[in-house]
Amino acid sequence: MVGAQLRDTAQELAAVLWREHTVYRERSGGMVIRGEHVRRWISLAPAGGRDEILVRAGRILDGGTTAPARSEAVVPLSAGTGVLAATCRRLLADAAADGARPAPDREAAGGSGGSRKSRKARKARKARKAARRNGRGRHTGFSSWVILVCVVGVIALFAYSSAMHG
Repeated sequence: MVGAQLRDTAQELAAVLWREHTVYRERSGGMVIRGEHVRRWISLAPAGGRDEILVRAGRILDGGTTAPARSEAVVPLSAGTGVLAATCRRLLADAAADGARPAPDREAAGGSGGSRKSRKARKARKARKAARRNGRGRHTGFSSWVILVCVVGVIALFAYSSAMHG
């Protein structure tokens, strides 16, 4: 029931938003509306509530791939096409504004935005870069030197005892 209602809503919304559009179903069951001529996309998916849908908007990159959603909103499915279209236009305007601005250097900005995992990955990448810049390789920390000295000591002890007893 929700799938059919979501598909019908996506078809109506696509006709209101853009003359040229493509509507298709995602693997997750949501619907996607692509406006190739404006290089934007809208995704409609069931949200946590029974009568709610999650609306996400993003850009279409060169080559036809889609950029991750820049903005999202939860809208009651019973709100009607007009309210849904207004929400989509607001989200599309946000995505267009993000696309018009040059992408900030996230490492220089301190890793703002993104998920916890991506922040950790950026922080680790930044630390590796700093270590290389400071002349330190990946495995030349203090503990690596201690291990290396111990291994050399064991080899020297083995060679000494072999020479004395053998």
